[in-house]
Amino acid sequence: MRAPAVRALGVLTGRPQPGGASPILTLGRPERPGDRFRRATRECLLALAAVDAMLEDGKAPRAAIAGERTALLYVTAAAYGASNRAFIERHGGGGTHFAYTAPAVVPAEVAIEFGVTGPYGILIGGAPATLRAIGQAARLLDAGSCDRALLLAVEIFEECADLYARHRRFNRWPLVETAACLWLERGEGELRFESVRGGGPAAPMGRGGERFAAGPLADLREWLDRATAGPLELAGRWRDERARLGWSLVTSHERDSAA
Repeated sequence: MRAPAVRALGVLTGRPQPGGASPILTLGRPERPGDRFRRATRECLLALAAVDAMLEDGKAPRAAIAGERTALLYVTAAAYGASNRAFIERHGGGGTHFAYTAPAVVPAEVAIEFGVTGPYGILIGGAPATLRAIGQAARLLDAGSCDRALLLAVEIFEECADLYARHRRFNRWPLVETAACLWLERGEGELRFESVRGGGPAAPMGRGGERFAAGPLADLREWLDRATAGPLELAGRWRDERARLGWSLVTSHERDSAA
């Protein structure tokens, strides 16, 4: 399929806490003015902050992503865990009344706040789901279904730290809370997705720790910051699936300069 072009990418990543050796690198709870956000979940606030960071990276106003010509794809493996736990245990008067809708709350808040009304989708899973979402965005762009596609990934772990601690796999590396938003436009070149099942050594997704679905976007941010020449390859692993995305990547700035 035709490869999309990167217009902007905002990535927020967790940091070690002072004086602690926590296995979770947290993003904390960002503050946002307005009464509408008084009871917003932490994952929603982080998603909004990631879109703000993306707009800052692209030096673009909010109006640039508003409207029906912007698609929104959301990917997560764990961000709705906190809301589900609050629903089950009723800690702190959680605001989730229908637990099965929890994954939809994050992109809904983004759509409301930034006026995004185009094609919409949610993918649940780890890094391979994010690579599939990039492919889905490429298809929407190539078909003319949208002029731009926003790919949002949010992973938080702090609220369920004790649950992760019970699983040996998650004790090998830090769990790094990450919120990222990628702005894609029509591009050139080729996008190739490959997936295999089974085996392979376990390794954290994303440098410095495990980021689940947000790992590929953190890796892309690092690749863009290095200004590496040549094609990009993003890799992802989740349960028994290993996936790769070969991407003949250009930024929209490079595309416009060439034109």
